[in-house]
Amino acid sequence: MIDCDVHNSWASARELLPYLDPYSRDCLERGELPGGRDSFPHAHRPWLHPEGFERTDAVPPGGGPPGSDYGLMCEQLLDRYDLEYAILTGDEAIEVSTLANAAFASALARASNSWTIDRWLSLGDDRLRASLVVAPQDPAGAAAEIRRLGDHPGFVQVLVSSGAQRPYGDPFYWPIWDAAAEVGLPVAAHLGGQGGLNAHPHGCGPPTFFYEAHALLCETGMGHVASVICHGIFERWPSMRFVLIECGVAWLPALLWRLDADYKALRKETPWLRRLPSEYARDHIRLSTQPLEDPPDRAHLHAALEAIDGRHTLLYASDYPHWDFDAPDTLKLPAGWQERVMGENARDLYGLTRRAGDAVAVPA
Repeated sequence: MIDCDVHNSWASARELLPYLDPYSRDCLERGELPGGRDSFPHAHRPWLHPEGFERTDAVPPGGGPPGSDYGLMCEQLLDRYDLEYAILTGDEAIEVSTLANAAFASALARASNSWTIDRWLSLGDDRLRASLVVAPQDPAGAAAEIRRLGDHPGFVQVLVSSGAQRPYGDPFYWPIWDAAAEVGLPVAAHLGGQGGLNAHPHGCGPPTFFYEAHALLCETGMGHVASVICHGIFERWPSMRFVLIECGVAWLPALLWRLDADYKALRKETPWLRRLPSEYARDHIRLSTQPLEDPPDRAHLHAALEAIDGRHTLLYASDYPHWDFDAPDTLKLPAGWQERVMGENARDLYGLTRRAGDAVAVPA
């Protein structure tokens, strides 16, 4: 099994200080950390989770945030479920997307990536792979960071937040796509980063309650999917893959049906496209299973998954150590999909070699 969303964390944001230039170190140390605060700087979120984001049993015995203790991660996830690989997606790092100071945001992203190498990828555990975090509001800085570390074997994707100033197909972001294609990494957007600089993720105005807002955050995924297809990202960079993490899944068929219908009627707006939007999505867009919708009649979910060729487009994700963690033995997939969704789709996407045992025959 390959887990595509594992949130590793620092014990304190102070761990980034050695990796920062003097200006950025001063911004973090004097501007964000006084008074005993150890959290990463990010804009205030308008909705606060009433129960917190983490599993309470994932707090390390010696204290610190869940996801900061490698030994406990092994006990609760890596060893317990015999994972072949775990794709680390960080925790607070993608919140750099909320900062108005783009240069500071990029400095924090660089520090986080260097810290990831020293703290996690140097552990000698070949199961661990990581995400290269960039600040999307600074496309030039993000591209430079991708070229700085994109060839490091421990990094398997470029990571941004789903909360963005504009949808990710916009030409504003093309330097990021160009650099990612150059080093051969897919681009992933993880749910988060709402607030601060980012455009409001809810089309009809702000909801009142956290769970109301949380259920609607898939709107950001919808916007990015439509944007990357319509702007021709996959025509300009034919080998590119776009990964949506923690944005849900069941909304995608309806969106693609609408896009296909509108493309047939209005294709003159985007003459660079040569295929139906649903065809680009099938070949170039991947989605994490967590959180996978769970309707009363599971046949309804399976029908939605089949409509997007979920057997080949879904990636297993646990979201460890968050409260809505999905253990691999609880995922209810259509018959015959287990091998591909739980591992082989991620192996193909990230170019991961089989670590142990004999090769197995996996149904296409």
